[in-house]
This record gives sequence, structure tokens and C-alpha cells, in this order.
Amino acid sequence: MFKKILKLLLISLLLFIGFKLYQAYHDIKQVMSHRSLVQEIIKEENSSVDEDLVLAMIYTETKGRSADLMQSSESITGSTNTITDSRESIRQGIKILEKNLALAKEAGLDEWVAVQAYNFGSAYIDYVAKHGGENLIRVAKEYSRDIVAPSLGNTTEKTYIYYHPIALIHGGQLYVNGGNIYYSRQVRTNMYLIAFMNSFP
Repeated sequence: MFKKILKLLLISLLLFIGFKLYQAYHDIKQVMSHRSLVQEIIKEENSSVDEDLVLAMIYTETKGRSADLMQSSESITGSTNTITDSRESIRQGIKILEKNLALAKEAGLDEWVAVQAYNFGSAYIDYVAKHGGENLIRVAKEYSRDIVAPSLGNTTEKTYIYYHPIALIHGGQLYVNGGNIYYSRQVRTNMYLIAFMNSFP
């Protein structure tokens, strides 16, 4: 009986993994449909940002299924999804990313601090520089709890479960209104995932 249950669980797990890979494949195809637009805007802006990084951020933000592809409208209006043109979303997203990358480089920090700052705001770069110089989960958690969440009304350290594998490995909790502690790690993982999926015809 135990072996039958174990076998059923294993089959269920394999089916679930297969479904998630199938879903990821189609999401990545959707994101890749914007590659030429990303390339065009990088060229127009004379930017040195990595197009693969931008595509991984699009995948992380919207899976390429929203007009505000990079969820960059908050940086202009303070509200989500107020940009209704994909070109402008990418352009604004690239500008924010480029600014963060320059600030991180100036502070002697790596690009993943800049990527995390895309989610937290550029002040995170200075915070990291003053708290050890590394984009550790502990540092991101402290910034989320002590800076981001209270600034948006969560003064009681209220949390919720974030059902993402990277988050679950580290406890699975985010602070309400505190941004995404694991954002840069998700983007990095998604870069590898996109490269892997694109290796298939």
C-alpha cells in the first residue's frame, strides 16, 4: 500500500513538474517575442544594459503578458499598470536599470544589487553599501522590513507566504508592502531558465 502511494505521489510530482516546464516554455516564447523591441530601445537609448537581463526582468515581472511589460509605471506615477504602451514600459525600465547599474558601480557593488534596487528603489544601493556591500537575503529582508514596508503602511512587520521555490527555500515569507526580497535571485534564475529553454528548437 505504501509503495502504491509513493508511486502515485511520484507520478503526480513528475506531472506537475512537466506542466510547469510546459508553462514556462510558452511564457518564455511570449517574452522572446519582445526581443527585437528590447534591442531597438537599447539602441535608441544608446544603452549598455544587457538585453538578456532585460528579458529576464520582463519574464519575472509580467511573463510578457502585460502592456506595462517591465512594471515601470510606478517609477513615474506611483501606481502599477498606468503605462499602456509596451515600448514606453521597456524604455522607462531600461532607464531605471541603467541608473541603478551606474549607482551600484560607483559604490563598488555588483549588478545584482542594482537589479534588486529595481524592485526596492535606488536607495537600496546606498543601504547595501553601508551594510556590508553584499546583496544578501538577510540585508534585503532587513531593508524590506525596516524601510520599504513601513514607508507603505506596514508598521507591524506583517508578513505573508510567497509561494515561489526560491522564497520557500528561505522560509517563504515576504513583508506586506515590503517588495520582493528575492527579486534579484528570481531574475538571475530566470536568465538561466530562458537560456536553457531557448537551447531547444
